[in-house]
Parts: sequence; structure tokens; C-alpha cells
Amino acid sequence: MYSNFKEQAIEYVRQAVAEDNAGNYAKAFPLYMNALEYFKTHLKYEKNPKIKEAITQKFTEYLRRAEEIRAVLDEGGSGTAANGDAAVAARPKTKPKDGNDGEDGDKEKLRAGLSSAIVREKPNVKWNDVAGLESAKQALQEAVILPVKFPQFFTGKRRPWRAFLLYGPPGTGKSYLAKAVATEADSTFFSVSSSDLVSKWMGESEKLVSNLFQMARESAPSIIFIDEIDSLGGQRGEGNESEASRRIKTEILVQMQGVGNNDDKVLILAATNTPYALDQAIRRRFDKRIYIPLPDVKARQHMFKVHLGDTPNNLTESDFEQLARKTEGFSGSDISVCVKDVLFEPVRKTQDAMFFIKTSNGMWMPCAPKQSGAVEITMQELAAQGLASKVRNINFRHFLVPQNF
Repeated sequence: MYSNFKEQAIEYVRQAVAEDNAGNYAKAFPLYMNALEYFKTHLKYEKNPKIKEAITQKFTEYLRRAEEIRAVLDEGGSGTAANGDAAVAARPKTKPKDGNDGEDGDKEKLRAGLSSAIVREKPNVKWNDVAGLESAKQALQEAVILPVKFPQFFTGKRRPWRAFLLYGPPGTGKSYLAKAVATEADSTFFSVSSSDLVSKWMGESEKLVSNLFQMARESAPSIIFIDEIDSLGGQRGEGNESEASRRIKTEILVQMQGVGNNDDKVLILAATNTPYALDQAIRRRFDKRIYIPLPDVKARQHMFKVHLGDTPNNLTESDFEQLARKTEGFSGSDISVCVKDVLFEPVRKTQDAMFFIKTSNGMWMPCAPKQSGAVEITMQELAAQGLASKVRNINFRHFLVPQNF
């Protein structure tokens, strides 16, 4: 799992160096900072001392470079450098006394880092793609779709829900439901996690939270989706809680329901597997809490159809019903993995086949040895001769292999 952190860090470094080389320091700085956060997380899990030493060395180099760029940006200069790892040239030696320019610069840098959280392309997940969860979909439609399309409905004391907490077992579709909201809503969608809002710099994390909500208000109507909010909003007063963690929680509370905040057109959507781990005050801020359970029979049946999609198959409605009954206790994620494995079952059989028969369209398909027209040949031999092989359609028997049930 931790290799993903290293890969993400390397990708951020690649982007940062490219912007650095181009002299776009305002863009390079948040990319370097993101890379450092991922490197730091990777170091927690890395066991190999040589790899840890190499990563620590790179971490130090990129940190030094980020601090140099930060100093240039604080001074209001652009700076030029020979390459991404070189020192910034011609940096002013003293900071300006006027704090306003510095504050504006910090604000722009923070916002530049948060701009990556804005979902600019629709995920293309429709309401109908979400199996079951009818009450959750109805509540979200009331909060997201109706206020924009039918504002005349919300008069007097009738106000849409402003903060949703989706909770339930892992893999039940909480994040998938958020993708549907992002697709269907005609709003600016911010998708953030703890890595977007936690900074190593003193006092910067709460500024990130404040700027996130301010950007959402300026872009209203907008939606802020915070995945795994328990990583940010755990119980206050715990023995291992840091001062920075307490400040982040306080800022979240203030922004969600602070005096003077105009959040009429800002919807907050959060997901967690452990709602009991949330701080009580933060949990109370969510005026609508929706339990996302494991899918029922009908939902599981729909999920099999959705995940198979337009893949050629011979399954009947009765087959889908039987699959749904056999998968009692499966989450949506479990069914997705099951179907993904089954999709490769005909490919595996084609790879292992020793006899093929030519079909009417000129393709070669695996067959039994004694079948009329069978030719003893392998898939690799067919390919070597420039002949195309074809896999059989998915059928019910492919789901009955031991690794699936």
C-alpha cells in the first residue's frame, strides 16, 4: 500500500521540477509541498534502511528547494534558476515590512494548493448507477438538485440540508455516491482529504481550511466533499492529540457553523467508516446523518449488471437473481472485485486451451478436443500465424469458481 505514497510523491516532484524549470514558482511550491507530505507518509511505512536513507536525502533536497522558493515568493520576487535543484538566484535579503502584501501572497499560495481539489471534469456517475440507497439519493437530491433548479420551493422556514455525513461499513458506496453528486450537481465540487488540509508549517493547516470554505463561498453554489473525515475530526482531548490537530478541528467547527458565515449555497458532504471516532461537536454540525448499509438483494443484483456493463455475456435475469442471493454480506466493493475477476475467466481459459475451432466470422475460439472441426493449436501459435482468437461470452458458470464464492 505504501508504495502508492512514493509513486504519488514522485509524480508531484516531476510536476514541481517542470514548473520550477519554467520559472513558475507559485505553481512549483505547492507541488513540492505535496510531494514532501507523501514522502513523509511513505517513510513511516518503509522498512528498508537503504531506501529510507535515499528517500530522506531526496526529502531534504526538495525541502530546501521548497524553502528557497517560499522565500522568493514571500519577497514578491519571481527568481530565476538554472534547473529545478539549483538555488534561487538574486533573492532579496530582507522581507518587506508591510504585512499586507505578505498575507495576500500567502493566501494566493494556499489557494493555488487547494485548486487541485476542485473537480473540473464530471466523474460520469449517474444516480441510476448507484444501486439501492434510495433514501440517501433522495436526501441528496433535495439538498443539491432542487435548490438550484427549483428555488421557489424553498420559502419561509423550508431550507435545504446544508451538511451531510455518510457513514457505514467500508466499500458500501459512500465515495461513489459523492461522485454521483459531483456528476449531477450544477455546482463547483471540492473533493478534499486530510493530505490537502494538513501542512507541516505552523498555522498553515487552519488557514487552508479557512481558504477552502472561503473559495467555496465565492464559487457558490458549491459542494465540499471531505473523505475519511475521521482523520481530521477525531475526539478532542485525547492524550496523543497535537496542538495543530486541535486547531484544525476548531477551524472546521468555526467554518461549518460560525457566526456571520453565509453558507446558504455551500453544501458540506463528508464520509467516514467510524462515526463514533468523530468529535461530538463536529458530528453535531452535520444536520443530516445517513447510514449507508451493505446492499440488499435487489441492490446486489443491480450491481452485477452495472459492473458487467456491455461485456458480452449469456446471463439471464434468473442468473442475476441467483448471484444476488449467493452474495449475502458482500459490499459493493466486494462485488466489483468479484466481477472484475470473472471478466478474466474466459481469457484464462483461452490462454490454457489446446484445441480451437474456426467460427463463421473467421475468429478462432476454444473448443473440446472431440468437437467437429477442432484443431490442436495454442493461442500463442495462432497469434504467431497472424490469426485472431476470441474469448467466449461470460456465463453463470464463470461466477462459480472457488475464488469468487
